[in-house]
Amino acid sequence: MAPIKPIRRLKRPIKIEEIVAKNEQQMEENKEILDTSFTHLRSEVENAFGNSADLRVLEGRTADKDVLIFYLESMVNAKSLNETTAKFLSPSHVFSDNLNTVNELTSYCKEIFGGASYQLINNTDEIFSAIINGSLVIAMNHLDKAISVNMLTDEKRSVTEPSSQTVVRGPKDGFIESISTNVSLIRRRIRNQNLHFERYTIGEATQTPVYIGFVKGIANEAILEEVRNRIKKIKVSAIFESGNIEELIADKSFTLFPLALNTERPDTVAGNLMEGKIVILIDGTPFALLVPAVFVNFFEMAEDYYSSFFLGSFIRIIRYLSFMIALLTPSLYVGILTYHHELLPTTLLLSVIAQREGVPFPAVVEVLIMEITFEILREAGVRMPRVIGQMVSIVGALVIGQAAAEAGIISNIMIIIVSITAIANFVSPVYSFAAASRLLRFMLIIFSASLGLYGVLLILVAMVAHLSSLRSFGVPYLAPIAPFIIEDQKDVFVRAPFWKMEKRPKYLRDESEQKVFTSQPSPPPMKGGNSG
Repeated sequence: MAPIKPIRRLKRPIKIEEIVAKNEQQMEENKEILDTSFTHLRSEVENAFGNSADLRVLEGRTADKDVLIFYLESMVNAKSLNETTAKFLSPSHVFSDNLNTVNELTSYCKEIFGGASYQLINNTDEIFSAIINGSLVIAMNHLDKAISVNMLTDEKRSVTEPSSQTVVRGPKDGFIESISTNVSLIRRRIRNQNLHFERYTIGEATQTPVYIGFVKGIANEAILEEVRNRIKKIKVSAIFESGNIEELIADKSFTLFPLALNTERPDTVAGNLMEGKIVILIDGTPFALLVPAVFVNFFEMAEDYYSSFFLGSFIRIIRYLSFMIALLTPSLYVGILTYHHELLPTTLLLSVIAQREGVPFPAVVEVLIMEITFEILREAGVRMPRVIGQMVSIVGALVIGQAAAEAGIISNIMIIIVSITAIANFVSPVYSFAAASRLLRFMLIIFSASLGLYGVLLILVAMVAHLSSLRSFGVPYLAPIAPFIIEDQKDVFVRAPFWKMEKRPKYLRDESEQKVFTSQPSPPPMKGGNSG
């Protein structure tokens, strides 16, 4: 039998429509490969930026090629720009090779830009992104790649003392709006290669850089993975502040209490990282987020560990006491005067009744008038210019309180109650947590006026039940109180000495248990001056 001849494939003519369709599909897959037509590229960039006033387009020639240079005047460093363009477009510079391949272009960039940060890009989307992020983009004729040179301006606010969390003893530096500076402030405190930062870009319109920081080997891998997943799932058009991130990644619970700890102190972040927490840094804001956050974290400050453990423990107890005073004092006043007169000593009761003689409002209306008035004064003092803001809040409270008491609208005891409540509320080291107690206070006042002290007790029971149900990245919000972890009680209501806190918190613990400090206290010297 004769061998079977292979079937010859018939060549059919390829239609022009197929070629066009194939080219369009390839362009779609490559996201618009860079067009080397200068006229088209220039018009495309100018149309994309809407002929913005700060967009600059320069034409020149180098290495026997025509070039276009794009940059935003408001985003680049003027000094670096002048030096780079002068060297790049210098007529005295001669490049021996032809710029026809990627390797030749890479060699050219190394020779021209040296240690400057540059990269090769090949589509218009990357060009737009580079220009927006403060880079100088250089396109050469007859090349399908452009050069992006980082020249972001270094204008930023200097590192100063934190404004929202004042420091008595401890470092005076605070975070600023530059994320790179904030990272360096943390690295100066934790000089360890295990301190890692992961970068994410959030916001379709703003393209905001977000960093996740943690200490490898200390941070719990399950919690870290949960943070990563929640960050990746964020799909929004704009991010401007850490509060936006906090609301988007928090456990889906309707609560007044913050589920992430915000701070602008690098020492606070460093201390929490060494305990196993994870920090989230957002470019454009001085406030960092620490997760997971539990209830007791909002009563702790870095200064507690800079003084003796006796003083640190005493101040921490004062914070807990102040929280209860700010939360309960107005509602207890309303409940006792409305329903439970027998709880007051006779002398004190007669004194209070005598002061309220002639006051036209019941106790609950009196309290609400003063509380709302004080909230208005507080907000006015914050929003007004700093020079006169404090004067308005202080003088306004004194003048209004004095005039209202003399006019017989409110009693003197009411001024004392509201003043103590406001001062106790300011003791809280975290503003967002203090705001939660302010809102709860109004709820307690209303229930106290309706049900007396039983209403106060009902709200407190509901609040504790609500706190017990909360989770922060899977960690119980009341840990280590509920569930009760006896080994973690050394740093809850009081602060034990360093040598007693050998282990990190159990609810954060992964593989590494020991803290950084494990030294024992020095024994007293023996007789003769020698230590034992």
